[in-house]
Formats: sequence, C-alpha cells, structure tokens
Amino acid sequence: MADRKLDTKIWLRNPRDSNYPAAADYLDLLLPKNRVQKIVSELKKEKTVLKKAKDILRASQLPLLPADNVHVKENIEKVRSGKKLSPVLLVRNERLIVADGYHRVCSIYYLSEDFDIPCRITDIR
Repeated sequence: MADRKLDTKIWLRNPRDSNYPAAADYLDLLLPKNRVQKIVSELKKEKTVLKKAKDILRASQLPLLPADNVHVKENIEKVRSGKKLSPVLLVRNERLIVADGYHRVCSIYYLSEDFDIPCRITDIR
C-alpha cells in the first residue's frame, strides 16, 4: 500500500467473517468445491492491498450497476452516514473475479472512481 493509505472513515481494515462464505457461494458456481475451499483459504491469508474502483471494474469486465440499485444505494448511504464497508475479495483468472463486494465496488465508483478500495486478492491455482 506504499504511499496510499486505507481510508478508515470508509473501510474496515479486514473483511468481515461473513464475506468469506459469501465469496465461496459465488465461486461455487464457477469452480469445483475443492478449488473454492483452497481459494477462500488463500484469501484469508492475503494481505490487504488498495486498488482503484475503476480498475477493479475494468479488470473484471463487469458493468457498473445503476446508482439506484438497492444494494448500491444502501452502501452509498452507509458511507455517507459513517458506517464502514468491508474490503472486497478478488480472484485473478483470465478476467478478475469479484468473489465478494461487487455492490461495494459500484457504490464507491459513484462516490469517486479514483477512490482506493481495500482488497484481498489471490490467484486461481
């Protein structure tokens, strides 16, 4: 995270425990269960790094959800009211997989596409 620092007004330092099962549920749709378990285990061990909202969306090739999406709107309201968001969980593959936190990425993009988002990233092995 070199010169960039985690914005502790917006972000928790570490993902919530509930984010890992959510990531596993999503990854289970894409990969065999034994690989999912290994990936989630690796995500738990990774250090948190900062990446820009715009770069996460570009690398994942996911569309920006509309600002009026219920979950996007809810996360924007959380940030504005001072509640902290959980870092996102990412998996490198041919394209970046947002295993958990897609709505959070879109929410932050609406606040500023250049905002840093804390992430845990691992590779598909």
